[in-house]
Amino acid sequence: MLGLKLPTDPRWINVAKQNLEEILTDHAYCEQKAASTAISLIIRFPRNSELVSAMTDLAQEEMSHFKMVHDLILERGYTLGIERKDEYVLQLLTFFPKGGSREAQLTHRLLCAALIEARSCERFRILSEELEDRKLRSFYRKLMISEANHYTLFLKLARKYGPSKETVDQKWQSLLDFEAIVIRKLGDKESIHG
Repeated sequence: MLGLKLPTDPRWINVAKQNLEEILTDHAYCEQKAASTAISLIIRFPRNSELVSAMTDLAQEEMSHFKMVHDLILERGYTLGIERKDEYVLQLLTFFPKGGSREAQLTHRLLCAALIEARSCERFRILSEELEDRKLRSFYRKLMISEANHYTLFLKLARKYGPSKETVDQKWQSLLDFEAIVIRKLGDKESIHG
């Protein structure tokens, strides 16, 4: 369903299980960054009414997810750690050239956001199936469904605002191919995408 060309390295779940505090901290920041991305899309493309409405709802939802993750961190006696750079996202953002028309910029940002949500969805599925903590398993199952909805929302918006469905779909397939190369080098870090 997600279209990912390469699944997560099976060893990643072992890293996640051994570093749960780090995973939760990284996850909290992923939610905060997702809300920031939604807000930045509103600021950058305010005339796209459907986009603005969708991103308003998304920003609120992502911040509610941040709060839920932060609550879990506190409940376990942890504190929110320091934000780290997300190497996965940084590498993904290098795929499309900088500049270009506003339409191209929007399409590229939406496609990158869709892919980040798709990979997060896959990682949350793994956590929901592999963690021993029943509460966390249930929590990640619910968030997995949310991430799947976000992935399809971003892809739908890219197709709406892009030059044509065919062009957007070609860019999407190329981005998926690139992401498989990126993800092959990751899987050993205590982070959601690492």
